[in-house]
Amino acid sequence: MSNTEFQSEQEFITELYARLEDLRDQAERAVQGGLGAAATGFQARLERDVLVAEQSGLLSALNSAEHGLCFGRLEFSDGRDHHIGRIGIRQDDAERTPLVLDWRAEAARPFYLATGHVPMGLRRRRHITTQGRRVTALHDEILDLADTERTGYEGADADAVLLAALDAARTGRMHDIVRTIQADQDRIIRSPHQGVLVVEGGPGTGKTAVALHRAAYLLYAQRELLAKRGVLIVGPNPAFLGYIGEVLPALGETGVLLASPGDLHPGLRATGTDRPGAAAVKGRAAMADVLARVVADRQTLPEAVPAGSGEDSAVVPEPALEIDHDDYGTLLLDRTMAHAARDRARSTALPHNLARPYFAFAVIDALTEQLADRLGADPYGGPNLLGPDDVAQLGKEIATSSAVHAAIDTLWPDLTPERLVTDFLADPTHLPAEDAELIRRTSGEWTPADVPLLDEAAELLGVDDTARKAAAARDRLERIAYAQGVLDLSQGSESYEFEDMENEYLAAHDIIDAERMAERHEEADRRTTAERAAADRTWAFGHVIVDEAQELSEMAWRLLMRRCPTRSMTLVGDPAQTGDEAGCGSWKQILDPYVGDRWEHVRLGVNYRTPAEIMEMAAGVLRAHRPGFEPPRSVRSTGVRPWVREAADLPGAVAEAVRDGAPAEGRLAVIAPRPLHPALAAALPGVRAGEQPDLTRPVVLLDARQAKGLEFDTVIVAEPADLDPSDLYVALTRATQHLGVVHTGRLPEGLTG
Repeated sequence: MSNTEFQSEQEFITELYARLEDLRDQAERAVQGGLGAAATGFQARLERDVLVAEQSGLLSALNSAEHGLCFGRLEFSDGRDHHIGRIGIRQDDAERTPLVLDWRAEAARPFYLATGHVPMGLRRRRHITTQGRRVTALHDEILDLADTERTGYEGADADAVLLAALDAARTGRMHDIVRTIQADQDRIIRSPHQGVLVVEGGPGTGKTAVALHRAAYLLYAQRELLAKRGVLIVGPNPAFLGYIGEVLPALGETGVLLASPGDLHPGLRATGTDRPGAAAVKGRAAMADVLARVVADRQTLPEAVPAGSGEDSAVVPEPALEIDHDDYGTLLLDRTMAHAARDRARSTALPHNLARPYFAFAVIDALTEQLADRLGADPYGGPNLLGPDDVAQLGKEIATSSAVHAAIDTLWPDLTPERLVTDFLADPTHLPAEDAELIRRTSGEWTPADVPLLDEAAELLGVDDTARKAAAARDRLERIAYAQGVLDLSQGSESYEFEDMENEYLAAHDIIDAERMAERHEEADRRTTAERAAADRTWAFGHVIVDEAQELSEMAWRLLMRRCPTRSMTLVGDPAQTGDEAGCGSWKQILDPYVGDRWEHVRLGVNYRTPAEIMEMAAGVLRAHRPGFEPPRSVRSTGVRPWVREAADLPGAVAEAVRDGAPAEGRLAVIAPRPLHPALAAALPGVRAGEQPDLTRPVVLLDARQAKGLEFDTVIVAEPADLDPSDLYVALTRATQHLGVVHTGRLPEGLTG
């Protein structure tokens, strides 16, 4: 066998990395030197900053894509050929000739779609395997059978590259599938659908990888839009986000915000755990109406009768707040006045905090009128003796009274979402008694199910930032005034008289005005799009991807839809794996309130992860409860059947199974109900319970919810009868090679026999 082809590819890879180093050096010098631009003037500084940002992004992409930079080659029947890689790289010539095509480019599609029946103009497709910068293997697929040329690297099995990737040991981190994207996956990744795209697939069908690669593709195809608005990817838990965290950087994309449902309220990390049943109550759509009524309850009216009211009077005094004013004695804010002020504020239809100034103005006007009537009354019944200026002065004094503002705070308080939801959970009004008892909480950490409540509360309350905006405007005017003063001085010092010639040089005021000069000194926001989006609850993302979408509650969907007004979303999940008690589990239930039937549904039906032997056992668990259930078809069989073992000492038996089954390379997971974790951790050296799992360790301990979306070489499931069918189905389908089950006597339906 000749090594000519092998050496040729090695030389190309060496040349490619030399070009990579050159590009990286150029980008780094450009960033460090500010592209060498002195950049005087606002527009010049702006252009420089944009170029620096572009070079910073290029540098990040070059650094991230170095691993496995080039993985394929297309040879066309007309003599053309293209190499395919994680990012596109061009030669430094006049034509900017491509050295490597970005895998997302339209010209790269034959690498994923061409077949012997539809070769798309190809005669040969080559897969290049590298380790670092060294070529370790070539695999050629012949697509034009009439072409007799052979390289010696042709393989009889067209799926050899895919199967090798599936059999590779796991590392605790998901890798991109850019080398092995299948045709059905490619069509979803590049789908032109602009609205909500639902990707449904059972365990191991690659739906998470498809979603991540779709994010990378959209960032490539819609760069201008998504670079400004950003992409949000929502995963079920922090462990999952850590697991997928390296995929997009490896594809050259770093401007994406990854978050779990508990991370979606800025400044708050929800790490608490709800009592059983509480999350389901908090997640109902009806909670939006409940919180709206809770806010309305905080817009109160006076209840108490003023002190000193005549008890023997024939007229029952109206409830009122007594306000002690330092200069004018006691003012009475009665129920009629407060009711009129409340009606005025509510008629604006503004959120609570934004409507509060209208309530305050109405109260101040009413109290001013009351005081004017008292002070300006004519004893002979004539018109009020106070003039307009006198009444206006009284109004100013009322408006600055701390006692008046205390009364306003009593009737229409300025609220934060945290305060409102905390008070509500301590006393869950407007709920049936048993639901109220489930969610009642007077202390403790925020839970993921609280985050949609906080977001809803924030929508109902709003943020009155009038004072902040006014202060910012004052600061800006001061900067402009200062800049104008500098220019005026400059103009005075630069105006000279010459007898024999005109003054022809430009002064500062000729090339810049005060406003632009002031802008030059404003602090630039140098945060990335993802960083700015993470800090802004009202940020509208260009695209949102949700993994394990079936698990989110109705209230969580209200939150996410607010984050994406354009409804440009990719939702991936599997209703058969719904385990969360608050989960919707139905695409129709999720989407009907927001887009009706205007969404597209696609299904992945091939299981690339789970061997057929393991999938057969897992499917039996669901068939016991859902007759006729059909799992995705496994693409491979290992010949190794899962085992089931009964044990009197569960922790000891699990520890023994771990010692016997731990792979020399790869990862092993013990998946068990949470109450068993302390005893299991005590029996497993180096494994701890109750902590965020480190998926890169050889052995990890998880519950079924933590295991969602993850995969391991070997899985040991402990006490399966204590897991509900959906969670057990998830647990049994995490293994890529070996599966074992340990129990203490009782087995659930579907595993017996």
